[in-house]
Amino acid sequence: MSYRDWDYYPPSRPREAKGGIKATTSRGAFGSNWWAKRWIATLESFDIGARLGRGRKYARQGQVLSIEVQQGIVTAEVQGSRKTPYSVRITVKVLSQREWAKVGETLSQQAIFVAKLLGGQMPEEIEEVFEQAGLSLFPQRLSDLDTDCSCPDWSNPCKHIAAVYYLLGEEFDRDPFLIFRLRGMEREDLMELVGGAAPEAETEEEPAPEPEPLPGDETAFWRGGHLPEDLLGEARTPPVTAVLAKRLGPFPFWRAQRPLQEYLEPVYDAASARGTQVVLAQRERDTQGDVEEQ
Repeated sequence: MSYRDWDYYPPSRPREAKGGIKATTSRGAFGSNWWAKRWIATLESFDIGARLGRGRKYARQGQVLSIEVQQGIVTAEVQGSRKTPYSVRITVKVLSQREWAKVGETLSQQAIFVAKLLGGQMPEEIEEVFEQAGLSLFPQRLSDLDTDCSCPDWSNPCKHIAAVYYLLGEEFDRDPFLIFRLRGMEREDLMELVGGAAPEAETEEEPAPEPEPLPGDETAFWRGGHLPEDLLGEARTPPVTAVLAKRLGPFPFWRAQRPLQEYLEPVYDAASARGTQVVLAQRERDTQGDVEEQ
């Protein structure tokens, strides 16, 4: 007997949610890349009846207030028909270190896999890699997922859980590394696993310089001494804008017209240029002051 045969729980009208996460699609399928479609297809193959349709509607109305993706766990708040939002929890089995080692060994032997992953893309053949290790990147059956919702609907998954599923598919579309996080592997750790992160060179530690004694003259102490010209290093605009922001990856569940990084890059550019001007101008004033004293 399927979930569809027991799908008689009466539909209800949800309360209006403010500031919720709305799906980017107003109609049609969710997800554009193959890995997002694969996640959605897995969900829709579980035959949970009309709740899928209601879940899509909830996702597009913005009823999901928040979603947090951690290793093996997704937690969310969904506004339903009651005043208090429902708490949703989706648990996925994480892979062990030994299992990830098997996957990493195969991945590291394929340069094209490493290149695509570094570029934020998920190689389609990656599922074959997991299969060779006797594993699966995506859930294969409903029992592979442990889901729970605080709503009164006895069906599991309910429409609130389904809404979170669909929004996760869209987020996977933008950041495929979230799928690896869900299975227990963070982005930086994955890059190191496949050889994408270069090992740090071993360097001999230089002994710390002897501390200079404080000046005995009270006036000299408060005026300070001459600062070396290379105190702040070379002053130049960095060749790549917003390096740290890009390394962090896409901002989770960002729903503006453009990615957050596109908004931040002009700010980083302006700050870099202004900072360089300030440092160079200060050095020029210090140099002129030294000349005048001479």
